[in-house]
Amino acid sequence: MTGPRLALAAALLCSCTSPVADANSWWSLAMNPIQRPEMYIIGAQPVCSQLPGLSPGQRKLCQLYQEHMVFIGEGARSAIKECQYQFRQRRWDCSTVDNTSVFGRVMKIGSRETAFTYAVSAAGVVNAISRACREGELSSCGCSRAARPKDLPRDWLWGGCGDNVEYGYRFAKEFVDAKEREKNYVRGSEEQARMLMNLQNNEAGRRAVYKLADVACKCHGVSGSCSLKTCWLQLADFRKVGDLLKEKYDSAAAMRISRKGKLELVNNRFNMPTQEDLVYVDPSPDYCLRNETTGSLGTQGRLCNKTSEGMDGCELMCCGRGYDQFKSVQVERCHCKFHWCCYVKCKKCTEIVDQYVCK
Repeated sequence: MTGPRLALAAALLCSCTSPVADANSWWSLAMNPIQRPEMYIIGAQPVCSQLPGLSPGQRKLCQLYQEHMVFIGEGARSAIKECQYQFRQRRWDCSTVDNTSVFGRVMKIGSRETAFTYAVSAAGVVNAISRACREGELSSCGCSRAARPKDLPRDWLWGGCGDNVEYGYRFAKEFVDAKEREKNYVRGSEEQARMLMNLQNNEAGRRAVYKLADVACKCHGVSGSCSLKTCWLQLADFRKVGDLLKEKYDSAAAMRISRKGKLELVNNRFNMPTQEDLVYVDPSPDYCLRNETTGSLGTQGRLCNKTSEGMDGCELMCCGRGYDQFKSVQVERCHCKFHWCCYVKCKKCTEIVDQYVCK
């Protein structure tokens, strides 16, 4: 985001200083249908005012960049999907509970899980906006203008239409961080600690996408001789971003707020986290039992692995409550054969397998 529009957006965000409720989140854009950009009417404020979960600053950005909103929704959806994949074998499995807060009360706890969710959501927006720029879906950006890498061979061409991660990063920072920046909490308060935690994790998510973006090249030449290469900047598969943030989750730093209003380590024996690291300010619930106060859904009825000693194992997943066994019929493709030319024909095999669910 460059020029006068960036300055205007920043001014609009800075004008909002009153605290806002956390009941809803921009994540709800993933759960509610959003009109395609061509359906928007320029200057039609009712479109932005009707979208759920936006803070005042985000609503003003929506009015400036209405065509971006559908891609913010796509980014949020990919983030939720990735979160559910990464935690599919954990007690907390990143379940969505409604269409407004999306993850429910559990996000009010400044835990490791919340840290990951904020990071992967910010990453999802960078990813979606960067791709939309490359595909010509947004009027305010186009292909990447990243500088030619210094280590690229001299006879390779630089200039294919790359993912515009620079614009994606800047826009995601303005939009995602808006909700936190417009709050005005007492210095050293728990509310300020949570705000700073969210901002740190948002930045870690954005940097994960930026860090993993790499050079991609295509060969040109007679009969595939590759006598010439054209290269461009390309985003990594979002699964790699999720894997990296999951590693950051495992090594997340426990923080607390100082009297000066800064986050500091709970244990000074560890290194201070960088802008690429996740941080948290509250211990995680055990997520074993359903708890309406904390938002924990519990693990009753969850499938578990009887032979695993990891978190997906029945002992840990079921929190020592035991598990029930049942028979399940699974139908899979089998005995597949390639037929010339050119299709694969498979049979369907039925198998009865044992499965286990937590009591």
